[in-house]
Amino acid sequence: MSADPAVVLESLRAAIVGLRADLRRNPGPAAQHSILVDPDHLLPVMRHLRDHCGFDLLTNLAGIDWPDPKLADAVAVPDDAGDAAVRAAGGFLEVVYHLDSTKTRGAPLVLRARTADRSDQVSIPSVVGVFRSAEFQERELFDLFGIHFTGHPDLRRILMWDAFEDHPMRKDYVAPDDYEYEPTPHGDVLEKARKHDPPKP
Repeated sequence: MSADPAVVLESLRAAIVGLRADLRRNPGPAAQHSILVDPDHLLPVMRHLRDHCGFDLLTNLAGIDWPDPKLADAVAVPDDAGDAAVRAAGGFLEVVYHLDSTKTRGAPLVLRARTADRSDQVSIPSVVGVFRSAEFQERELFDLFGIHFTGHPDLRRILMWDAFEDHPMRKDYVAPDDYEYEPTPHGDVLEKARKHDPPKP
């Protein structure tokens, strides 16, 4: 099947009853348009793309923190045909999926899924049961963005240590200034560390 998101979206709407998804146009030079899928329909969409559309390889997952929903709509512009966007006042977290076909080797298909907000409702279904390649990448997004992938077989931090608090890729993340984990503080880090551990006289 073509990787044209408009064509793929029509196939999905014909196959999945009550599908909530819409086309998102990229206004940039790349013009790599995408499909925004409601998280409730993400797994049926992924299965249909794998089993009936030839997209048998999930190559990449990327996380995006959108504190301002209007900025998200400027990057991935809603199509005139409809808008299934989540519009939480405090923004949302987004997962961007890149699917490829090992048979046609054409352009990747880009899908998006969004959490309801950035604080309490940050869950998106895990797609590991459909594409095993998502396992470590979902763990990375859980670790760095705080997206909870429901149904993931082993959802735990993969880059930061277990006791680490917060999620470093969030736009409002504030780095600590005690730097207990910095073995050799230097430069600005050293100046911040001295506030907590002043030099001995």
